[in-house]
Amino acid sequence: MGKNLVGNHIRRLRFNFDEMTQQQLADKAGVTRQTIVALEKGNYSPSLELAFRIALAFNVPLEEVFFYGDEKEGDKI
Repeated sequence: MGKNLVGNHIRRLRFNFDEMTQQQLADKAGVTRQTIVALEKGNYSPSLELAFRIALAFNVPLEEVFFYGDEKEGDKI
């Protein structure tokens, strides 16, 4: 399959959420900071459970955090 098609807005949400650090988000989601780094870089697609935990940490719907496809190109599925 190649390219990771699950994208996210985690970095922007952290900034808008009182400039939350990667470590603070990791603590809220119950993962390591390295997991958050990998997610933000697009090197890792989260499990469904982790995706929901991250959305809950920001108190936003799942689709405000994650998207499928290339959102910049309008190629969402």
